[in-house]
Amino acid sequence: MTDLIVIGGGPGGYVAAIRAAQLGCNVKLIEREKVGGTCLNRGCIPTKVLLHAAELKGSFDKARDYGLSVKKTSLDWKVLMDRKDATVKQLTDGVSALLESWGVEVIYGEASFVNSKEIVVRDGNGTSKLRSDSFIIATGSKPSMPPIEGLQGKGVLTSDDALQIEDIPSSILIVGGGVIGVEFATLFSGLGCHVTVVEFLPRILTNIDEEMASYIHEVLSSKGVKIYTASRVTEVDDKGNYLAVTFQEEDGKKIAVETEKVLLAAGRVPNTQALNLSSAGVETERGRIKVDKFMRTNVANIYAVGDCASPYMLAHVAMAEGEIAAENVAGGEREMDYSVVPSCVFTSPELASVGRSELDCQKAGIPVKVGRFPMVGNGRALTLGEAEGIVKIVADSKYERVLGVHILGPNATELISAACMAMKLEATVEEIAQLIFAHPTVGEALKEAALSVQGRAIHLPKEG
Repeated sequence: MTDLIVIGGGPGGYVAAIRAAQLGCNVKLIEREKVGGTCLNRGCIPTKVLLHAAELKGSFDKARDYGLSVKKTSLDWKVLMDRKDATVKQLTDGVSALLESWGVEVIYGEASFVNSKEIVVRDGNGTSKLRSDSFIIATGSKPSMPPIEGLQGKGVLTSDDALQIEDIPSSILIVGGGVIGVEFATLFSGLGCHVTVVEFLPRILTNIDEEMASYIHEVLSSKGVKIYTASRVTEVDDKGNYLAVTFQEEDGKKIAVETEKVLLAAGRVPNTQALNLSSAGVETERGRIKVDKFMRTNVANIYAVGDCASPYMLAHVAMAEGEIAAENVAGGEREMDYSVVPSCVFTSPELASVGRSELDCQKAGIPVKVGRFPMVGNGRALTLGEAEGIVKIVADSKYERVLGVHILGPNATELISAACMAMKLEATVEEIAQLIFAHPTVGEALKEAALSVQGRAIHLPKEG
């Protein structure tokens, strides 16, 4: 029986531990704080609880369109925080129960390597040394701290801190317009906070199809969120009752904004500093552990998965990598496949994508056909009162194989899984167009977008 130690109990780590146990390994899991990692405790799950609250609050404004009168709404922040904490506890308790059921021993403490076969685990009671045949490192990531003067002020928050605040601030400036920043902008603006977003790059959501990112920019702006792109925050000055934030636009113009809080959402960095990887001989590049297609490091018995090693800082990717690493520890030779990786942004409306963007294809010199179908033409979206959005399909010109699907609209983060399956099976536009989708559903917009690639969408008027 192979002995395995998994370091880190987040999505990549606990999935790796369970899969390895299923395959007959004797597994120990080292976790510094709580199983579930950032995703369950300080990321994916708690933010979605708060985003749902913002969505519910917004639904009251639409209620009158359906003949429902809601005279007054108010937010009890403590009740919402209790709901968030209860959801997190239920899920983390569930993970603990799963680990126990598969015979995984969970040890709490911080691990560091002594050599490629031994680690030291430090907890409040001292240190202990553990030896193992194999290791899977899954220590995740932590918020990046940009080089900005004045970040030590009491009103400056990381994404972790933002989920523990005692009340909704009257105003907040978010540094970073990526997925984390945009989701927090949606959350705080939806709960009545005045939001400003400052993004260093020329546009928000740079990893998303440009057309879709532009839609989200417009939606957020229409809800009162002020967005500055190609701008760099240079200073945060604590004035006691407020923070004075100075940032510089591309043309050199300086702008000063007064805000109650500042949220740092300028990305995350691998969390590997405490591992003492050099003692094990594990190679890194700017803190990120280098792995091959089997999730193996340069040291044969040590693997790494998730944010500490992956090109994608996504929980669902970490889970997939965890399975791959576990199977290979148990004697397999399975390769990690990144060809179909969905991305989801829980804005309102939701945004989800998989595969190449139109701009990606242009840069790569790939001739494409593009189909679009607006949600305003979808019956189910109209019945929901959520007709804002579009489905976009990018296909290669010759064979019409689907290269990318981008969805903005209701239930986009659920619908993208159907697109992922189609791409995994190397589906063509014609094959999607021939499917019979249930009616009335938002999914019908995917079929119509496929038909649009061929210039024959049923529920769009004839062009020209």
